[in-house]
Order: sequence, then structure tokens, then C-alpha cells
Amino acid sequence: MEQGSKAALGWAARDASGHLSPYSFSRVLRDGDVTIKVLFCGVCHTDLHIIKNEWGNAMYPVVPGHEVVGVVTDVGPGVTKFTAGDTVGVGYFIDSCRTCESCSTGHENYCPNVVLASNGVDRDGVTTTQGGFSDVVVVDQHYVVRIPPSLPLDGAAPLLCAGVTVYSPMVEYGLNVPGKRLGVVGLGGLGHMAVKFGKAFGMAVTVISSSPAKRDEAIERLGADEFLVSRDTEQMKAAAGRMDGIIDTVSAWHPLAPLLELLKPMGQMVLVGVPSKPLELPAFAVCPSGKRVAGNGVGSVGDCQAMLDFAGQHGITADIELVRMDYVNTAIERLERNDVRYRFVVDVAGSLGPAA
Repeated sequence: MEQGSKAALGWAARDASGHLSPYSFSRVLRDGDVTIKVLFCGVCHTDLHIIKNEWGNAMYPVVPGHEVVGVVTDVGPGVTKFTAGDTVGVGYFIDSCRTCESCSTGHENYCPNVVLASNGVDRDGVTTTQGGFSDVVVVDQHYVVRIPPSLPLDGAAPLLCAGVTVYSPMVEYGLNVPGKRLGVVGLGGLGHMAVKFGKAFGMAVTVISSSPAKRDEAIERLGADEFLVSRDTEQMKAAAGRMDGIIDTVSAWHPLAPLLELLKPMGQMVLVGVPSKPLELPAFAVCPSGKRVAGNGVGSVGDCQAMLDFAGQHGITADIELVRMDYVNTAIERLERNDVRYRFVVDVAGSLGPAA
């Protein structure tokens, strides 16, 4: 049942230029909802795709942002999981049908009627959802997670998407076993999180990148065990058949066949990047050796909470560059050039709050 509305101030894109500017709107309050003051929100490559309508589904105006960390300021009737003052997070989706097979088995992220945090259609079937580049969000309690007190809040924000997107398939496909060999393709927002989780699981981690300049960063700073230049055919040939699994985080078109050569027979590749141009999967690269390729879409609410708890125990956060909201258009331009190490996070409360 609706309980009124809450005024909100955000930054929205109004056309395919993707330019963000101030936007006032309101959020509906319902039974079971948690009202959250947004402290920080990560900037994901998906935000870039959406605000520039690169996937052809933008519903302008669009307030992006789905890596939200904040504090509960109010709870609606029926809320039992949270109270005012709790530090919480909100990720890529904020509701689902709760009755389909995916929802019933704890995989609500694959619900056909999942409600995205931004640029989605709300449960009323009419309202467009607006994301975390705003001073307040209102979310049903069942789609909110707790942030462990040991984690810095700005560095925790990207875990709500980048973190769970790599953690979830690693657990799902057994790529979290000490001693196993994991390949991580790409060393960006997702890739650097995959390296951190892989090492925390006790795996031998190899970073695969087209950029030789990332070798020292991968090994010396992030702790990867090995580094391969994907365009170096000799390096790739020498590493063939050695990896138990690969997490492919690259969001631009790239050939899959050379990467599949790195897998052991029956090895598992998981695609978590979403290139706009279709990838090519030659049958001969998988059939003779039983290799498998799967996709992964973020993770369930349970996956996200488990990931956060694991991150809290192991001190895992994203490497970030903290920016104010008035810098966000420049941050988007830099993200488009991959000029960030490794995730922009917007200081929302420091930019839009009363003291900003």
C-alpha cells in the first residue's frame, strides 16, 4: 500500500548525449519500504551504456547509479529487517515478482520481471525507476543489504555491483577453491575485484590483458601470481590448458577462442562484461574438450550479502577515485576512455546534502 511520496534531488541524463544535470523528482513510499540517505554511489560501465542509450532502452530522464551505500533514515509499516541509523547498501535491482522459479530458488536477479534500480519499470508497471545519483532512495526491505562495519563506506559502494558480479559466479562454478587456477580477463572495475576475491579464496590468479603496462599493477599491487598479454601469441600458447576457470570482465568486443585455449578440459569461462557488439564463439573451441561458457548477471540479494560479509572478513574493498557530483560528467568521459583506477565513486551526501 502506498504511504505517500518523498522528494528527491538527483542528477539525470535527458538524451543520448548522456550529459547529467540536476533533476528534482519524487519517490513513492509503500509498506515495507526503507528510506535511505545516499552517502556514496559508484559509477559503473552500465551507467555509461544506459545514459548514452547504447543498448537502445533508455527511458529519459534517467538518474543512473546502482552501487549505493547509505544510512536508513526511516522505515515504513511492516519493516522488520532494518531500523533508522543502519548502514546499508542497494545494488542493481530493487524488486522482483517473488513468485517465479528464479525468485523461489533464490535467484531473483534472473526474474523475468526484475525491477532495476535505474532505468527500470517499477512494480506499478508505469513509473520509471531512478538510481542512486540522488540524495535519497526508497527500497523494499527485502532488496536492501547490510554493510559490515569494518568496511570503509566509499570503497564498499562498488561491491554492490562490481563485487557481487565477480563473486557470485566464482562461488556458483567452484572457482573459489584454494589452489585452483583462475584467469581474470581485463583489469578494470570488475577485473581488479576478481583478482582480490580470487586471492582471498586462495587461488592462483593470472591476469590476462591487452595492455602490457598493467603487469606491475596486477602483480605488485593487486597480488596476482601471473600476467599474460593477450596479444602475445607465444605467451598465450605457453599458458594453454592450465586454468580451471576464467572470469571475463571485458566490456568491449574481443576474441574468445584464444582465451578458451587457456582452459583445462571441461574448464569454465564466465562472461560478466557486456559488450555492445556480439562476441563470436566457435564450436571447435569448446566441443572437443568439453569446455563451458556461461554468463552471469550480478547476483542475488543473498549472494550480495554473502559477498559483503566475506569482504568484511578479508578487508576487501574497491580501489576508487572519490569525486563530487559536479565532476560526474568528467568522470563519465574518463570512464569512456578507461581513465580510472579502478572505480569512480560519487560523494553524494557531500555534494547534494545540506552542507554541500
